[in-house]
Amino acid sequence: MSEEKTLFEQMLDETFKQVRNGEVVDGEIIDVKPEEAILNIGYKYDGVLTRREYSNDSDVDLTEVLNVGDKMTVKVLKVNDGDGQVVLTYKRLAAEKGNEKLREACETGEVLTAKVTQVLGGGLSVVVDEAKVFIPASLVSDTYERDLTKYKDQEIQFVITEFNPRRNRVIGNRKQLLVEEKMKRQKELFSKLNVGDVISGTVKNITDFGAFIDLGGADGLLHISEMSWGRVDNPRDLFKVGQELDVLVKDIKDTKVALSLKFPETNPWIDAEEKFTPGSIVKGKIARMTDFGAFVELTPGVDALLHVSQISKERIEKPSDVLELGQEVTVKIVDLNAADHKISLSMKSLEKENDLKPIKKEEPEEAPAEETAEAPVEAPAEETAEAPAPVEEAPAAEEAPAEETPAEEEAPVEEEAAAEEAPAEEEAAAEEAPAEEEAPAEEPAEEEKAEEPAEEKAEE
Repeated sequence: MSEEKTLFEQMLDETFKQVRNGEVVDGEIIDVKPEEAILNIGYKYDGVLTRREYSNDSDVDLTEVLNVGDKMTVKVLKVNDGDGQVVLTYKRLAAEKGNEKLREACETGEVLTAKVTQVLGGGLSVVVDEAKVFIPASLVSDTYERDLTKYKDQEIQFVITEFNPRRNRVIGNRKQLLVEEKMKRQKELFSKLNVGDVISGTVKNITDFGAFIDLGGADGLLHISEMSWGRVDNPRDLFKVGQELDVLVKDIKDTKVALSLKFPETNPWIDAEEKFTPGSIVKGKIARMTDFGAFVELTPGVDALLHVSQISKERIEKPSDVLELGQEVTVKIVDLNAADHKISLSMKSLEKENDLKPIKKEEPEEAPAEETAEAPVEAPAEETAEAPAPVEEAPAAEEAPAEETPAEEEAPVEEEAAAEEAPAEEEAAAEEAPAEEEAPAEEPAEEEKAEEPAEEKAEE
């Protein structure tokens, strides 16, 4: 009986083809479930194709992509898994074909298109015929992108720049295509772009010093100083990324384009001579201040200088002592130079016109000057009063020449008196000098010294 069964099994096995591990076989789907599919591969056992061996997408539902009766070419992974089943794989066979396609693309530079299946920490993962390709974050775009999640499930184009399946290293490059496309559009743009043109663009990036505008082939810089005729503190208050603008081409240097929103027809200085004639009184706001003065915004784009000497008729060290940023002031136009965009203002002139009585400035140095003048005069005045003889004889000597016939004897007498008075006065002056330098508490000593020459004169 056993011999007959063995013979039957041998005859039955001969009716089925033989399969080996790694062999590529054709099969027909006879049953499909979400997690696996059963295939008839012409062997005595059916083959099992799991979701994991069908695709790299772990969420795929096999009932949505496979149908009973479909024919497939698969690869045998294991002839007998222990349960009498043949383990099949579809994705590995497809990956081998995909790797061959990637190798050819790397050699020829062919542009490939594939769907992004995963967003990794360092880049993107795409699948080409079940062969995985990694695109580093630095090669995803021609500009730095912090968030790559927007590429999930999107189809992108790239080229293969490195192919080494043994090390499982297949690198894709999307940046290269973007740069090449940008260079092509840049060449077209600069062939027709001129200074003074008005061109449409899209705000690409905003910084503290300006905004970068995508002109469709090149990026132009809209500096903060060119955003408005008035003062702009923060570009983010005026623009948003993605906003479309019509900008003026101010300058072109190589591939750098300087842009502006200061259109000539909107220049506020065009009618400045009519609005701000010298002598007129206007109002404005303090825009900024320096040590030498304050700049007043009369209208957006027109700033005038209020010099520190013209703020008030009183002395002011710094404008910030009496003015504040944003303060509204009434000023008088003193001078206008429209060609150089300069206007001089004054607040002091308005004060002088309104005030009939000018403010008298106090001179703090006068009081000490009077005191020092009086101090040295008092002592000599008293001393001269105590010595009346020399004061009375001095005019007598002067009157002598006035008389035409003076007595001959009077002249020598007067000369002797004058000779005696001269040393007396010198001695008094010599003694008074140290007396003045002494403290006020020693004034009695000065009087005693002053009396001594007086007594000597009396004895003479």
